[in-house]
Amino acid sequence: MKVSWFYRFGGPEVLVCEEAREPTPEVGEAVVRVRAVGINHVDLDVRAGTSRIPVSFPHVLGREFAGEVAAIGNQASPLKEGDRVWVSCRIPCSTCEFCLSGRDNLCERGGYFGLDLPGGYAEFVKVPVSSLQRLPSHVSFQDAAASQIAFGTAWHVLINRGGLRAGNTVLIQAAGSGIGSAAVQVASLAGATIFVTASSGQKLQRAKALGAHHLINYAEEDFAQRVLELTGGNGVDVIMEHIGGNVFTRSLECLKTDGVLVTVGAHAGEVVPLDIIPFFRRQLRLVGSKNATLTELRTVMGFVAEGRLKPVIHGTYPLADAAEAHRVVGSREIFGKVLLLP
Repeated sequence: MKVSWFYRFGGPEVLVCEEAREPTPEVGEAVVRVRAVGINHVDLDVRAGTSRIPVSFPHVLGREFAGEVAAIGNQASPLKEGDRVWVSCRIPCSTCEFCLSGRDNLCERGGYFGLDLPGGYAEFVKVPVSSLQRLPSHVSFQDAAASQIAFGTAWHVLINRGGLRAGNTVLIQAAGSGIGSAAVQVASLAGATIFVTASSGQKLQRAKALGAHHLINYAEEDFAQRVLELTGGNGVDVIMEHIGGNVFTRSLECLKTDGVLVTVGAHAGEVVPLDIIPFFRRQLRLVGSKNATLTELRTVMGFVAEGRLKPVIHGTYPLADAAEAHRVVGSREIFGKVLLLP
């Protein structure tokens, strides 16, 4: 089979497309023929060696993918060869306190495709049968591969960790990103008033088409000042922040009294100065967030199947062009998700 992997940390050029042995499933396992795999920013961090996640070489990225069952090692499975599936991005242990309490996204014993386990940057991937989820015939492989992490993470950040509900105001940073464009749709589904930032008028107009109400071009104006102007100095109830650095610290200025900022990324700076006084004087909340639980993943994928959520796909590339796809994602000149089509 063809696989795109890397033997050392570095820039996009370290990704090479080569031949590898096709996996064979054992009992309780299946092999999936990958039709589409989403590229997430964590892929770039792992490839560059900045993620603080240990990997063994050669390493195969790709956390979210969809395709068809190519082989099953357990004939008792309700699935059969040829069935259309999406693969849950994480394999929980199902026995730790987090898994037993429904917080399997915090499980430390399980594994993640593309991180601990070979991911979807390949024509075939071996997976546990338990990670297979049926994909309805009317949902494309591309939509499935672009939805799981973006919508799942946005749902976990806004609904679970941020407590966003109808009538709230929310600020979504970098609305042109995969997770940002997904968050606009989730916030719209929740019935919130949505403030978004982006680096161009074109991206802002696309965010508006997804449901955003107030558009802020952070390349041309001070986003914190603009949010306060638009809210009469009050700020917003919830902020989804996944940039880090100065964007994180300025975002705190946009919070309403008793508001919550949920952080789920820090590519622009992981260590920032923090003034503690506003937190107790105005009862502000700073909340960390990982990705979604399996229940939340199934929820958002159900909304995708119903047409209530629709992933935004910026572009697709063949597996051999994984390096170029990484360059495009790293350029940030995108709106939505970038996919590989093995």
